[in-house]
Amino acid sequence: MLPLKAICGRYGPMPPFLNGGFAPQATSIWIDHFRYGDAELRRIIEDDRLLCHPSVIGELSLGSLRDRGSVIAFLAAQRGAVVATHDEVMTMIDRYGIFSMGIGYTDAHLLASVRLEQKATLWTRDKRLRTAAEKAGVSLHIPADEPH
Repeated sequence: MLPLKAICGRYGPMPPFLNGGFAPQATSIWIDHFRYGDAELRRIIEDDRLLCHPSVIGELSLGSLRDRGSVIAFLAAQRGAVVATHDEVMTMIDRYGIFSMGIGYTDAHLLASVRLEQKATLWTRDKRLRTAAEKAGVSLHIPADEPH
């Protein structure tokens, strides 16, 4: 299964900014990884098992990234996730009733992408997004260190 919210793959040596210690304002997985380092995310990147959604790149690009140019270039060069159309996202929102759950349109796009990507799973630490994913029948990545 391919995880899909931390959402980036690797096609070369591990860039230094992926070693932790940096603090962008962005999605939960990347925030934690840049601040503290995340061994599981590093393994997934090294195994080339991540996809990169343009909305996640966009969110990260709006944050406070140290070595911003290198981070954005790395993310932009990765294998891309399937991007749902507006109509696909709206249909999913209505079909699964995931409105009024405290998630945003970008999160809904991620859910739709996972539904469209046959072997993808969503990796997030956001409780509301996890709840919406479960309601929409989206496969979730369960980290090895998370209690089941």
